[in-house]
Amino acid sequence: MTDDPKKTGLDRKLISLSEAHEIRSWTESLGCSETQLRDAVKAVGNSAEEVRKYLAEKLK
Repeated sequence: MTDDPKKTGLDRKLISLSEAHEIRSWTESLGCSETQLRDAVKAVGNSAEEVRKYLAEKLK
């Protein structure tokens, strides 16, 4: 999820924690806090699919 129109679909599959707008976009999309997002990425890597699975289990 990025504001850069030159980015590809691959960018939607990977979570970047280096840009504030991307963190904001991912936390809104995933329904979690920035801390929860960072913890998820630390636990399972930056794959959006794996982070979704991780958060689904943690946020039950």
